[in-house]
Amino acid sequence: MKGLVITSKGIEDVAVIEIKELINANCKIENACVIFDFENFRELCLLCYKCQSADKIIYLAGNFEFKNFFDDLGKFIAELDLDEWICDNNKNFRVECIRLGSHDFRSIDAEAKAAELIQKKFRLKGVGAGIGNYEILFLIYVVDNKCYLGIDFCGFNLNKRSYKIFLHPNSLRGTIAYALLRESGFEKEEVMLDPFSRDGVIPIEAAFYASNFPLNYYKKEGFAFLKLKLNMDFEEFFADADKMIKKLRTNIHSYDCMFKYIDYSRKNAKIAGVDKQLNFSRAELERLDIKFKESSVDRIVTNLPSSRNTNLDKIYNEFFYQSAYILKKSGTLALISRLPDSVKRHAETHNFIISKEKDVWSGKQLLKIMVLKKKNI
Repeated sequence: MKGLVITSKGIEDVAVIEIKELINANCKIENACVIFDFENFRELCLLCYKCQSADKIIYLAGNFEFKNFFDDLGKFIAELDLDEWICDNNKNFRVECIRLGSHDFRSIDAEAKAAELIQKKFRLKGVGAGIGNYEILFLIYVVDNKCYLGIDFCGFNLNKRSYKIFLHPNSLRGTIAYALLRESGFEKEEVMLDPFSRDGVIPIEAAFYASNFPLNYYKKEGFAFLKLKLNMDFEEFFADADKMIKKLRTNIHSYDCMFKYIDYSRKNAKIAGVDKQLNFSRAELERLDIKFKESSVDRIVTNLPSSRNTNLDKIYNEFFYQSAYILKKSGTLALISRLPDSVKRHAETHNFIISKEKDVWSGKQLLKIMVLKKKNI
């Protein structure tokens, strides 16, 4: 059987790593998504429960390239085999469409046409947009001239973190923060620091990962897969997944120079259920060498300031100066930057080199992930 993880463009390789860790599946990277094999529906449900890099997770019925979308969609649905899902008629269903790229049709038009075709073929009862009393949620994912169609196992957007209540204006998506963490090479027992924590999204995602705490622990009742006939004991499924949680004090540090944002981070972490796994502190950049011993930090992972209203040269200079002191020789800096040229200039001054650089998209916003290491001097 095939599944599809929809993810942010640019972090598909991180999604592959996570899928393999969670269910040991063979994966194929495509544009802003990953196709993977799975053996049973329990694996698909586990991804929904724990996957930090996914926007959506679907049972993939199939995919096709198109020239005329509606004509090709009609041919595809006419040949669609969903007998194992639709064992009796008159089920309620809904269709959602997500598009990436430029198209001569709207998502709402694709939803309406697909609903008409599915209803005609399988004699199901469609429900209106926004109504939640469906039994099957079909998802159409259109990327440029390729269309994927399947059954949504989540029922909600996994990238919308429910813990993000207290927000910084420059907050990161949880999926992007997780990808940045994994690009850093962070291992679960290591010392990690975010010195610009803001609303805490990077440390919180690190705590989920380090403690095996399920991302959707507090959303067990909301999954679309609960409405499907999967021949599973869902109570037992969640209990088994929760046995993997490690209740430990990690070495993940959430720092910021403003009490307001440390308060934001602590409150969001409490909502997420991982506040006990984090270390919070208000700290000026200039005092990091007092907070940490020389060469004692494995990973520094952060979203660098980019506001033109601040003295960025001063901030970047101090950041790299302090990082050079507290970071281990084998350690890494993993940064999200909107000003890569400025980062490179200050990094060079303090004897850091870029080991990896990649573009990622948060919706339509282009961001730059940069991973840096100390030069061998």
